[in-house]
Amino acid sequence: MSPPAHPDAKLQSLREQGVLHRRAAAVRDELFTQSDFFDPHDLLQVKYEMLRRVERDGVAISAAAALFGLSRPSFYEARHAWEREGLAGLFPHKRGPHGGHKLTEEVVAFVVHLAAANQALGAPELATRVAAHFGVHVHPRSIERVLQRAEKKRR
Repeated sequence: MSPPAHPDAKLQSLREQGVLHRRAAAVRDELFTQSDFFDPHDLLQVKYEMLRRVERDGVAISAAAALFGLSRPSFYEARHAWEREGLAGLFPHKRGPHGGHKLTEEVVAFVVHLAAANQALGAPELATRVAAHFGVHVHPRSIERVLQRAEKKRR
């Protein structure tokens, strides 16, 4: 596999994939300082080599983390992810909520039922009723998306 035409293109690609190592300059491991094959900007490669240094070469965890510009907690997270999912586990996971935490199945069913019973109700009014009934404030746009998904399922 040939390297990208321009180093900036690779950095942009790593950034878009969520695997750009923000502390690439802190990577001091000899593999990364003495070879063009190993890229300190590639977080996936950095994590893998850090794990390998500890597991195969017997380097202390704190020393390996420092060599690769990562923290000890990052090492433990990477090792746990590796044990659980293999190489795919080293890809960063999306941060924050993974779905509509306010829009539980009960809230969605309530919104869909109200909208079907009275088609004149708009999203702002449905959001007001959800707040009154469940004590949860949901943005009207979220209500619109719920209704769009429900409509697609009916087709």
